[in-house]
Amino acid sequence: MPFVPHGQLGPRWQRARRAALVAAIGTGATAAAAVATTGVLIGQARQARRTIPTAEAPPPRCDGVYGPKFPGPPLTVVVLGDSVAAGYGVHRRRETPGALLATGLSRRLRRPVRLHRFAVVGTISPGLRPQVEAALEVEPDVAVILVGGNDITNRTPPGLAVRHLVDAVRALRGAGCEVVVGTCPDLGTIQPIHPPLRWLARRWSRQLAAAQTVAVVEAGGRTVSLGDMLGPRFAADPLRMFAWDRFHPSAEGYAMAAAALLPTVLSALGGGQERGSGLTAAEGVRSLPEAAQEAARHAGTEVSAAQVRGRDRGPAGRWAQLRRRGFFGVGAVPQPGPAADSPTLEGRP
Repeated sequence: MPFVPHGQLGPRWQRARRAALVAAIGTGATAAAAVATTGVLIGQARQARRTIPTAEAPPPRCDGVYGPKFPGPPLTVVVLGDSVAAGYGVHRRRETPGALLATGLSRRLRRPVRLHRFAVVGTISPGLRPQVEAALEVEPDVAVILVGGNDITNRTPPGLAVRHLVDAVRALRGAGCEVVVGTCPDLGTIQPIHPPLRWLARRWSRQLAAAQTVAVVEAGGRTVSLGDMLGPRFAADPLRMFAWDRFHPSAEGYAMAAAALLPTVLSALGGGQERGSGLTAAEGVRSLPEAAQEAARHAGTEVSAAQVRGRDRGPAGRWAQLRRRGFFGVGAVPQPGPAADSPTLEGRP
């Protein structure tokens, strides 16, 4: 195109030049705003790290046999993942999610449950491999994995986090072990995290939870969304629902998580009893991507593989069953006591 002096530009070119100028100014303003926002977010992240105390003592030991007086061979359960899976923030073994799940399984199935907890405080998804290797040595019947929160706080690339989670699920499923994954919790509910970082944390958490759901179900596992399970109750009574560090759940918070996970673990083992034959409008069978997005928005939602007319897949991909689970508080999951479900501790410290 030949050079045209500015004074000889036609109306169309003048309008295009003004539009380009406005766009350039807008881009500069957007870039400046992005830089400013980034600075705010970095400052907020640093403040949150200072506010949330670092782990000082390991969670209570909870390995052992629960319900030893029940007949039959023990069912072997392993718990993998991060500090939430380990039960960091409580002081009694009966308050850890592993103990709560083992007790609930033992009572409902009327058989002993041998629990092995391999979860480690601070674990991110790429750190699951050694836990899986240790878990496979005990030949588990079912594995419960809780992971994702540290991937958000450490900004692990979502693709990398999901890939390592899938590797863990496939390794366990390949050994004949059922797998239930509690997906990434909504870190936007954490009090020490303030807007706008809170909004981004919520978005990142839900995106990772949805990606985890799709990948885990494709790999043969089941998921339960933890989401903002503690959000509304935390706002009403933060001292009860969160531990002293205001980041990890309290004993009541862990009881709610265990109450959400237990029905799915029972179902994976073939011991679940569904209430009623019908599903609500918010439940039912739909495409896996759609089910994953729905679950990420609603805590306590189970997603598992399904079939429609004998087929695993439809036009939008794999079919998935979406089921909402109710929350019943601490009483929904029985805690170990002096009766038949009192654990016999063994194994690792």
